[in-house]
Amino acid sequence: MSLPRRFVVEADGGSRGNPGPAGYGAVVIDPDTGETLAEAAEYIGVATNNVAEYKGLVAGLRAVGALLADGPPGSGVRVRVRMDSKLVVEQMSGRWKIKHPDMKPLAAEAAAALPGAEITYEWIPRERNKHADRLANEAMDAGRRGTRWEPSASTAALDTPRSPEPSDPVTPQVGWGSAPDLGAPATLVLLRHGETALTPQKRFSGSGGTDPALSPAGLDQAERAASAFAARGTVREIVSSPLRRCRETAGAVAARLGLEVRVEDGLRETDFGAWEGLTFAEVRERYGDDLDAWLASPDAAPTGGGESFAEVADRVAATRDSLVARYAGRTVLVVTHVTPIKTLVRLALGAPPEALFRMELSAASVSAVAYYADGNASVRLLNDTSHLR
Repeated sequence: MSLPRRFVVEADGGSRGNPGPAGYGAVVIDPDTGETLAEAAEYIGVATNNVAEYKGLVAGLRAVGALLADGPPGSGVRVRVRMDSKLVVEQMSGRWKIKHPDMKPLAAEAAAALPGAEITYEWIPRERNKHADRLANEAMDAGRRGTRWEPSASTAALDTPRSPEPSDPVTPQVGWGSAPDLGAPATLVLLRHGETALTPQKRFSGSGGTDPALSPAGLDQAERAASAFAARGTVREIVSSPLRRCRETAGAVAARLGLEVRVEDGLRETDFGAWEGLTFAEVRERYGDDLDAWLASPDAAPTGGGESFAEVADRVAATRDSLVARYAGRTVLVVTHVTPIKTLVRLALGAPPEALFRMELSAASVSAVAYYADGNASVRLLNDTSHLR
């Protein structure tokens, strides 16, 4: 009987456009020595981030199988997969359902890559996945030049010095009394923008419409929020959606706190396509079948080329990962919209997509989610409007 063998697989994938030119990277590491045992990377043409991430996972697991060519693929093998894609980690761990048709065959490939192996999945911040990220970018750069990625030309391993891993993977702690000290979390304080002229009328107002400014009521709400944050004194950074109503809301807080506003495109609201500016009743009357499909599936998009909730969740999750890595241990004010805030809360809770329709989120309301070093999240506040009263 063969002795157990342990490997770490780090994998990543990226798309310059989502969808756009895409590639993946994966590295197999000996956890006892920190030695790089194998690398894999490939340009895959036009694809989404998630497809590229899944392909990176499959390539990493197959690279382990190639190292074990002298015996049964998974005989006595333990593999610890580490990725900065929360979606892939949660889906492959069995905690999230796989609904997107492009993901299902890739997840099945990954599940079948090492039969008999014990595989565990761990989310890591993006800055701890630099080796695989570098490989993915090298592959995309090669694709742009019309060439193939070559291992001999890679410098990814040179930029990621490693130390040996502990002899066994850390077992997640459960329960308040036994939880380890993970340090201060990255806390995203989520402020929905103040009212616009469209808000009281409950009209669809996303990123594909007129980009309205704050109304007088919205400006007052922004000032009230600014006063509340000044009194609390906890916010150290401010980021905002690029849309005007958010930049104006963020600007009011920034002026009071003496901070700069960083704009994050991934925080923009859903593009509601042909529904922009219409009420729910008007959409029901004009596009009833499309509305029914949209309400029934996160993969359905609004009429006229809008974004599905699945697409929004992908970009919001990527933005979240970037913010959590950048602001580890700090409190950040994130000024954004209904869908991104509800999506962040839903993902933190591990709730299904239909949970988006079961949350109330008022204009200029405050919610908060804390993200810890082990990849777990804690929802601390939802739809607080006490500062407006």
